[in-house]
Amino acid sequence: MKIVIIGAGFGGIHLAKKLCNCKHEVVLVDKNNYHCFQPLLYQVATAGLETGTISYPIRRMLQRHKNFRFYWAEVVNIDVEQKKLQMKTPSEDESINFDILVIATGTRTNFFGFESKKGLFMSLKTIPEALNLRSYMLQNLELAVMEDSKEKRAELLNIAIVGGGPTGVELAGALAEMKKHVLPKDYPELNLDEMHISLFQRGDRILDMLHPSLSEKALYYLKKMGVTVYLKTAVTDYDGDFLTLNGTEKFPTDTVIWAAGVKAVSPNGLDKATVLPNGRLQVDEQLRVVPYNNIYAIGDLAYMPCDAYPNGHPQVAPVAIDMAKYLAKIFKKSEQAPKDFVYKHKGSMAVVGRNKAVVDLPKFRSGGFLAWIIWMFVHMMSLVGFRNKTAAFFSWAYSYFTYEKALRLIIRPYRREDNY
Repeated sequence: MKIVIIGAGFGGIHLAKKLCNCKHEVVLVDKNNYHCFQPLLYQVATAGLETGTISYPIRRMLQRHKNFRFYWAEVVNIDVEQKKLQMKTPSEDESINFDILVIATGTRTNFFGFESKKGLFMSLKTIPEALNLRSYMLQNLELAVMEDSKEKRAELLNIAIVGGGPTGVELAGALAEMKKHVLPKDYPELNLDEMHISLFQRGDRILDMLHPSLSEKALYYLKKMGVTVYLKTAVTDYDGDFLTLNGTEKFPTDTVIWAAGVKAVSPNGLDKATVLPNGRLQVDEQLRVVPYNNIYAIGDLAYMPCDAYPNGHPQVAPVAIDMAKYLAKIFKKSEQAPKDFVYKHKGSMAVVGRNKAVVDLPKFRSGGFLAWIIWMFVHMMSLVGFRNKTAAFFSWAYSYFTYEKALRLIIRPYRREDNY
């Protein structure tokens, strides 16, 4: 049996690894030749980690398995009747057949009505975007050094983060630490009191997937670090110079980082009735895409409401990994009537800064230094490869004792106008 997996995210890569020692032929298709550990992208953007620390070559990961093949391509269409994928490569179009198809294409940034202006925003879903953001912020600092106008200098220095989820909170904390410990040494000619890091959240609390007490603790940490947090504040417009809030208030900034949400991505060719407005695919209790028997969806893409999760499972890595393990058991045993997929919540966590994190586990809840240690251990052990784990450990240890971020490099200059 030929099993084709689209997407090398957490779900796709774990399913491929689980199936690579079975009798079936396994084909993995992705537009990148590496797996990226997305939860640490913000550390690449803030010069804390190298890109190679949070990514790993797919072929290197699975090179010893004879039943595995990888295609570096983007899937553009699924021919359901012919059981065929139509793919686009840099050189030409290709197609492959499948017996079983698993879609694990993940999500992209959801701009919530600002699609026409997305070129004005910075997003953080891929390694190229993280590098662009790092270069953009560093370039603005260099420009601010030479700027005589106080108003223009404030616009270059101010950073606005839209969205109070883990990405927004962790990014705000990392930038606040850079402002306090790194930038004064690098830019002594700048008055960094003119620099404001602001976080805008539409809801009434940040990190709303956590217990309210932990949300309050994270908010306290951010404010103590100098981040200005605006709750119940909606972004209504942005013209490249001023961010409009709640329709009236203006915030001057050249850097707006959009971390307000995601939207699932699925290839063309499926029944339109199964694709929900948020991009997710309707699946049954065995993760089969409705109404197909040989097409499955896992991870952020799969929408399977149940008693525990009436709005579908959370779009986080542990869900995708558990779904991958579930399908691997089915494909290995060729079960005709498997038990329904059930996800047991493993908890949520977020880091705010040095010695500051919040952890909400099923039987344990904590904030502060202990939560920070737990966060570091979990994320370090989740990286692929011994080298990456070691590199992350030494990078974090070096930063902890020296307050230094050594990767402040403008390797490929990026300006917002290039893609708008």
